[in-house]
Amino acid sequence: MEKENIFNKKMTRRDFIKKSARTGIGVGVGMAALGTVLVGSGEKPKGLEELDKVTFITPRGTLEVMDDYNLWVPIELGYFNELGLDVTMEPGPQDAFACTKFVDQNQADVGYPSPGVLTASVDTGMQVILAYEMMIGSVWHLAVRKDSPLKSPKELGGKKISIGFAGWQVIVDPLLVELGIDPKSVEYVVAGQQWGQVVTQRKADAALAWLALDVQWNAVGLDLRYFRGSDFSIMPSNGYAVRTADLKDPAKRDVLVRFMRGSCMGLHFGRFNPQGAAQIVYDRFAAVREQMTPEIALESMRQLAYAYMEGERRGRGYGAFVPSGWQKYIDIIYKLGQTKRHLSVDECITNELIAEANNFDKKRVEKDAKVFHLNDTWKDVKAQGPFF
Repeated sequence: MEKENIFNKKMTRRDFIKKSARTGIGVGVGMAALGTVLVGSGEKPKGLEELDKVTFITPRGTLEVMDDYNLWVPIELGYFNELGLDVTMEPGPQDAFACTKFVDQNQADVGYPSPGVLTASVDTGMQVILAYEMMIGSVWHLAVRKDSPLKSPKELGGKKISIGFAGWQVIVDPLLVELGIDPKSVEYVVAGQQWGQVVTQRKADAALAWLALDVQWNAVGLDLRYFRGSDFSIMPSNGYAVRTADLKDPAKRDVLVRFMRGSCMGLHFGRFNPQGAAQIVYDRFAAVREQMTPEIALESMRQLAYAYMEGERRGRGYGAFVPSGWQKYIDIIYKLGQTKRHLSVDECITNELIAEANNFDKKRVEKDAKVFHLNDTWKDVKAQGPFF
């Protein structure tokens, strides 16, 4: 089905943070670079008369980040084409709910919403569901000063927490409840672009942060200590949303399986050649090169990649969900009044595509990763920690 091209609006990082992130639940991870582009998957392979078209939309208003390496790798290496897919990457317009709304309206096929956007969308009647979990556990961190007396995030009751925009409170409140803290006991300091700096200025005790943001903050001299969500929260993070009706249509379901399989292949390639995966993204986007050195870009990607690998590390496969974390999150946001209905886990997530998506030739991908040529920029860049 032809989709209206409604995504070609330019948006800067500042615009994105000010407008999209104001809603809180629309914030994506790894907001490392600026700008928007429209990118297809290249020439169609010989022997395939027609490729199935898939449009992917992010929640960030930009594609120029390291986060989506698992999709750029299969685009660059032709895995998607081999799977019979012509994948278009879209940055999305200035609307926090774009990555579910446009999927629901058949203007995109796969979105990348946060749990808050997904649950709010389901609660309002959108026929969407997450079919692929990018990371098990929380993407959110809480940052404090290096000399802060706080030894645990459980000590934040009665403290001041800095956030960029008022809408971010819906992110922090569920984390506080999970920690056993009454959100009403906390004072939020809404500080715009300087929400991290106000912690160093002692105007707040902690700041909301997220995975890989510490790399960027450290690079600009914002030296903080982090309580990492993966250490204190089992609640979920962003995943790939699809139309529920497409799961009931055999042909459309097959397209989705192939798309998720391509993502699995991209993740697996990055596991065995992280520098190669980073090079593919870094070389594609000038804004990434302007924003980050190769070392910073690789560390930003590494933190994300390590989280992306959690399902595989647990033996569940790439993209797998852990329903218990979702149940806890759904229970908490209902009690907080963030949804009108007490949603069920089954109407929010599904693991039904995961086994098929992970059915690919891992040895072949590992061989591709091994022989991939690193250019002079990347051949000597070392990872600062594990990828798996």
